[in-house]
Amino acid sequence: MGLEFTRNLSVWRLRHIDLPKLARFRYSPIKNDRSPEFFTPTFIITHRSEMTLSTSFIAQNPDSVDPTPIHWFGRVIVDQISSVGDLFTFFGALCRCLMTRLPRSRVLWPILYEVGVQSVPVVCVTGLFIGMVLAVQSYDTLSQLHFQSQIGSVINGTLVKELGPVLAAVMLAGRVGSSIAAEIGTMKVSEQIDALKALGADPVSYLVAPRFLACFLMIPALTMLAEGVGIFGGWFVSTQIYGVSSHLFWTFSDRFVTAFDVITGVLKSMSFGAAIAVIACQRGFRCGSGAEGVGRAATEAFVSSFIAILALDFVLALVTIQLLKLLLALGIPVS
Repeated sequence: MGLEFTRNLSVWRLRHIDLPKLARFRYSPIKNDRSPEFFTPTFIITHRSEMTLSTSFIAQNPDSVDPTPIHWFGRVIVDQISSVGDLFTFFGALCRCLMTRLPRSRVLWPILYEVGVQSVPVVCVTGLFIGMVLAVQSYDTLSQLHFQSQIGSVINGTLVKELGPVLAAVMLAGRVGSSIAAEIGTMKVSEQIDALKALGADPVSYLVAPRFLACFLMIPALTMLAEGVGIFGGWFVSTQIYGVSSHLFWTFSDRFVTAFDVITGVLKSMSFGAAIAVIACQRGFRCGSGAEGVGRAATEAFVSSFIAILALDFVLALVTIQLLKLLLALGIPVS
């Protein structure tokens, strides 16, 4: 058994051929009616020992066997597990860098400005419309039960506990996460990361650590800003359009929204920010070649961050509910 090299676009494929029939193998320029001439490199076999191929390599080659649904499913599972393992390995390397040395301020401040200040407009617009939509939807339901005076507790509680952290994180995953993945991916494609290694610098410490700290610190602040703007939007629609008493709006908000809810919302946004930064940087470092690879890395960063946000929100919701029950059982006030 041996190797047969065929060209499909820019991908080389491996197939089995009968080696005794092959003594010398050469590629010539490929040309057809629909595509320009492609000059492929020459591959020459001069000795029979060069034609041997280990059985393990054949078994690992996905193109050496005809794929079946079982092969496809197993390949998907193995790829996902490998991707998760690589992500945790990357996060471990980042933690080691943060424990040994923090980023320099001249590197950190521009990234803080880019992640935080430049994200303020989109966060404010998102929070404003979330609050107004919540007011419209909540008033229609509560008015049927004659509980429209308690609309403030519904709007503020929903924004502080769930919608504020989750939707703000999703918007920032699209804006910040994709930008980080594309930026680092472009550095990898243009070999700037290899240049940093050649100069003796650690790319994780120089590129990943400041972006991680920026997302970890600024995304909670942006989330609280979105929540504040959303609460204002909900108050405006409730009081100025639907005629709900402003006093009742804030009274019921203060009664049902506790400090525990605010703290858990901030902790959620911090975990979301860390997840966005780690996933975006990891996808950038594993970026493929060319513009297509950079675009794919940015897309994968956003999709993976979105899934991670939802998964973390589910886990943290279960943890916070059990923690709240424990604090109430111990008699610790949470208001």
